[in-house]
Amino acid sequence: MKVGIIGGTGRMGRLFAGVFERAGDDVVCSGRTTRITAMDIAKESDLVIVSVPIHATTEVIRDIAPHLVESQVVCDLTSLKVFPVREMLSSRAEVIGLHPMFGPSVRTLEQQTIIVTPARCSPANLDRLTETLKKEGARTTITTPDAHDRMMAVVQGLTHFVTLSMAETMRRLDITPEKTEPFMSPVYQIETGLVGRLLSQDPGLYGDMLRMNPYVPAVLEACEHAVRDVKDTVLSDDSGLFEELFTRNSEHFGKYCNAASSLTDSLIEAMVKR
Repeated sequence: MKVGIIGGTGRMGRLFAGVFERAGDDVVCSGRTTRITAMDIAKESDLVIVSVPIHATTEVIRDIAPHLVESQVVCDLTSLKVFPVREMLSSRAEVIGLHPMFGPSVRTLEQQTIIVTPARCSPANLDRLTETLKKEGARTTITTPDAHDRMMAVVQGLTHFVTLSMAETMRRLDITPEKTEPFMSPVYQIETGLVGRLLSQDPGLYGDMLRMNPYVPAVLEACEHAVRDVKDTVLSDDSGLFEELFTRNSEHFGKYCNAASSLTDSLIEAMVKR
């Protein structure tokens, strides 16, 4: 099978090029400086994968869609699924949306999650694609584009919003990680480590995740109300209110609390041994 990756010279594109090469496929990649163009890939590949920034995805798909035929499969690797899948469905090709739940810095796909949103495809082509990913050790989750974007509003939108809010709060207080280092607890070090990790990434990518997902605003509104309620509870003279709030959320998280304690204990132990 001939696999063409538009944006295949980027870090994520190169990662997936290796995946399909190891599967025995003939892989070609296009990029900003390659002689091979996105249109060449669209016309000549059995499997076309679009691996470009979120904000550029729609334009790229619109350009190639008229040239795709029924015998081809087209995929994308963006963090949102509703709008790229909708654009891919304007073509005649089979359509499978993909979202790798990791960055291009991973060494392998072992134990990494890839969300798969089949929109129009044969069972055989879906199975072939997912089996290629699973042979690399990946875990696949099948869902719809809409369900994906709703969940990403929490998994990515809420997470990145809270992380960025912590950074902004520390900046406004003129508190740097270096100032807090002599006072760090392991949990605080994990928290600030996640902040630093986020801030070391491409702001355009994270901006697109937050701004282009239509379900993020409702999640942020819920977060705003939650922060206000927690603040009122903390500042209240009634200690029972805090215990009620804490218990209510502990019960909501259920068995995950113990699992999370075990996992973070392992992380703390690994940090100590570094």
